Amino acid sequence: MIGDVFNWLTDPSHWTSTAFDTGIWDQLLAHIGFTLIALAISLVIALPLGLWIGHTGKATWIISVANAARALPTVGVLVLLVVIIAPHFYGRTNNGYLIPTEIVLVLLAVPPILSNTYAGVQNVEPSVRDAAFGMGMTGPQVLFRVELPNSLPLIFSGFRSATLQVIATATIAAYVTLGGLGRFIYDGLAQQDYPQMISGGLLVAALALIADLLLALVQRYTVSRGITGRTRRQDRGSRGPDSRTAVLTEELVSEAT
Repeated sequence: MIGDVFNWLTDPSHWTSTAFDTGIWDQLLAHIGFTLIALAISLVIALPLGLWIGHTGKATWIISVANAARALPTVGVLVLLVVIIAPHFYGRTNNGYLIPTEIVLVLLAVPPILSNTYAGVQNVEPSVRDAAFGMGMTGPQVLFRVELPNSLPLIFSGFRSATLQVIATATIAAYVTLGGLGRFIYDGLAQQDYPQMISGGLLVAALALIADLLLALVQRYTVSRGITGRTRRQDRGSRGPDSRTAVLTEELVSEAT
């Protein structure tokens, strides 16, 4: 079986599209497209909302509602939305299937981003927040210049989790006649072509791992070293146990001046 999977993946005819079949490259691009659309919409919704809830402490019930949405059956919701939306686009475009798919993926991606953004703002050290207010910063300044930078590690964690879930779940697009890497899984299952089905699963897993590695690199070079603790050894030795608070306070002072 392993040899059959290897032969399927290394067969050049499976990577290029023809008049009768779509190759791996085109299905990969379609899968990435579904993922990027869902993640972009989720960020626009969840990031500002999480920052506002974490900063003000209001409407925290939204976090509970969003987390409860994780229990919704993905395929069931997709089929229900297709039944409701698809007839309005029948015979014209694929939007009748694309819109329900993206709604399902957004419902899946919003909870981790929203929860982690809220938790990141809430977990900012009180001494750092007090120092910012003490220097005369306004509420929005504290949010965007103190709380947001300090909450970036948790925000990235939520976004990475959402990315992995969306990439894995975007295979359902093939269930409603759209493309994506899920096409190989569903076609392989229908045709009892197990090398194709396993190869489709491996491609999805590989895409998820590559995306997570790229986001980890972005996180490493985006988040301040004073927040992550990646400071120079001599700095850590000279600052003592309150080094993190000291580094953050110094950063605030430098920004204010």
